[in-house]
Amino acid sequence: MLNGLLNQVQVTWRLMKDPRVPGWTKAIPVLGILYVISPFDFIPDFALGLGQLDDIGIMLASMRLFETLAPEMVVKEHRRQVGRK
Repeated sequence: MLNGLLNQVQVTWRLMKDPRVPGWTKAIPVLGILYVISPFDFIPDFALGLGQLDDIGIMLASMRLFETLAPEMVVKEHRRQVGRK
């Protein structure tokens, strides 16, 4: 599970740097990060454990949505390269 999460982060990072991925899709993970650092939360962070779960969920969802909306062939290429490491 941890390996899959690390691969997801690597693929997202590689896609963010790839010029073949449209700029508007690159805004999706950025918005996820902005949500995590913003003072607004669906579940306040002072609720131990639960407060951080919504942050993690938003980040994972934003990475998956970004990957879904990025060009399929580019995503496959980066997944293959990350899988070889």
